Amino acid sequence: MASLVSVNVGRPKLVSWSGRTVRTGVWKEPVEGRRLVRSLNIEGDGQGDLAGHGGAQRAILVYQSDSYRYWENHFGVDHLSPGAFGENFTVDGLPDDKVCIGDRFAIGTAQFEVTQPRVTCFRVGMRLGQPQLPALLVAHHRPGFYLRVLQEGFVEAGDEVTLLERGRHQLSVATTDALLYLPNPDLGLVNLAIDNPALSPGWLGSFTDMLKAGPGARSPAGVPAGTGSAWPGFRKLVVLDVVPETRLVKSFYLGAADGRPLPRVRPGQYLTLRVTGAGQPAPVRNYSLSAVVPNTTDTDASRASGATYRISVKRESAGRVSSYLHDHLLCGSEIEVAAPRGEFVLDDSTDPVLLISAGIGVTPVLAILHDLAQARTERQVWWIHATQSLDTLAFAEEVEQLLALLPSTRSAIYLSEGLPPLPPGIRAGRLTPEIIAAMGLPTPASVYLCGPPPFMNQTADALLSAGIGASKVHTERFGSVSAINPGVVTAPGRQAHQPRGVTGTGPAVTFARTGLTTHWSDEFASVLELAEGCDVPTRWSCRSGVCHTCVTSIMSGTIDYITAPLEPPGHDETLICISRPLDDIVLDL
Repeated sequence: MASLVSVNVGRPKLVSWSGRTVRTGVWKEPVEGRRLVRSLNIEGDGQGDLAGHGGAQRAILVYQSDSYRYWENHFGVDHLSPGAFGENFTVDGLPDDKVCIGDRFAIGTAQFEVTQPRVTCFRVGMRLGQPQLPALLVAHHRPGFYLRVLQEGFVEAGDEVTLLERGRHQLSVATTDALLYLPNPDLGLVNLAIDNPALSPGWLGSFTDMLKAGPGARSPAGVPAGTGSAWPGFRKLVVLDVVPETRLVKSFYLGAADGRPLPRVRPGQYLTLRVTGAGQPAPVRNYSLSAVVPNTTDTDASRASGATYRISVKRESAGRVSSYLHDHLLCGSEIEVAAPRGEFVLDDSTDPVLLISAGIGVTPVLAILHDLAQARTERQVWWIHATQSLDTLAFAEEVEQLLALLPSTRSAIYLSEGLPPLPPGIRAGRLTPEIIAAMGLPTPASVYLCGPPPFMNQTADALLSAGIGASKVHTERFGSVSAINPGVVTAPGRQAHQPRGVTGTGPAVTFARTGLTTHWSDEFASVLELAEGCDVPTRWSCRSGVCHTCVTSIMSGTIDYITAPLEPPGHDETLICISRPLDDIVLDL
């Protein structure tokens, strides 16, 4: 008979860790006497990061005293007190390889249901001073699990744990954990896992995505796992044509310099240019494709060959790279380009498509419009664009011609400094949330939104208010990725910089989205720590190579892993939390 050894609670608190401040509830301490268990937690308890922990599906965390003894032996420590793994219930019995998702238990006067394994989170490693612990919990099949509260009631140490009902299909916690985090999951078992009403929505979504992606497609990054990019590293492309679009915008048509055809790519993706003439070290910049032009000699326009890439670059007043491209890139010039990347690509639904942009943010949505026009889509297409004036309005004639090829379109262009008389379809004034709300936009719809961050933030909010689901609003943000740093109390965003107090002499590390190149120093344990030392926005969760949140495309160079990942990422990708450079590298970060 299983039993409750200890009830552990703790309020969230701020903890100093690796030069940061983290809000966490991982510090739990045993309490005596009866405690009331409610639907979200135990009396006196709280979770610090509700995005990853807590809520009705993750109200109570359970860990086993047998696993305590296992880890004491593994780490060579004498005694770990209950609550050391951040759990609310320390139990005798209930091993992870026997307890199943959906199992229901009675403890004291309360009843519970198993919903998912423990989240792979860095905090448990932080709590015990073992950074690799999140990976070890998975690799050794001892994650622990969460409970949903079916019936509120009182519990206390010493209560028996009574099994009331077994979960559907009887997939154990350890098996379920391995399906998500370990290589080569059995998709048949994944199908059984999602056919369980007790499974938490987060894990249900992850398994559903896994099934949609098919065998081998595990990584969330822009390059499909296992397939690699269209070509490795940087490749020389030749400028075939240069076309001024406005006083400040030029389009550059790029073709193969070595005779090998360029592959057709997904419109909405971007190219990374390494511009050797613009400074040392050579600066790296990302530019969205504004069109992918198929070779006119191809009888099948969908063939993956013979494409010409077009990027359209706005000259920025303080932009040394954009100025260099405008002033020095001529027909016949060669430039180093990494393969197209990015997830800002058209979905395969039949919903109406809303293409919304401001300023030079027009480029990726214009590429998507080209693709829709070439396919003669039956989907309704809305073109909504904002810019300053007729002098800054690029691609107006091109857009008009593309829209004319489609059976169902709407167009609205707004000039913030426009003065009447204006051409038909162009309106004076800013594109405001109020105007968007009054447009009568179709719902559901697939939205592709690009422009300056304030414009995108306001427009996205207006779209949500208009009834368009958040998952249907796709944004392309220039520059760095949005950070995922769970629990870290963030300071105001800083511009990326060389690491303070550290002068590296190792391989050059270039963060392409940020435009920063620095040199590796062994003062840092990983590329992730180097990026953090430079205030480059990063994404991570476990910091031990399990969750793949930190997966990043490598545009050139090679890395070595400090510890082997439980599952390697896709080709041309790395887990920056456990990697170090072997030579000069360029990262899509």
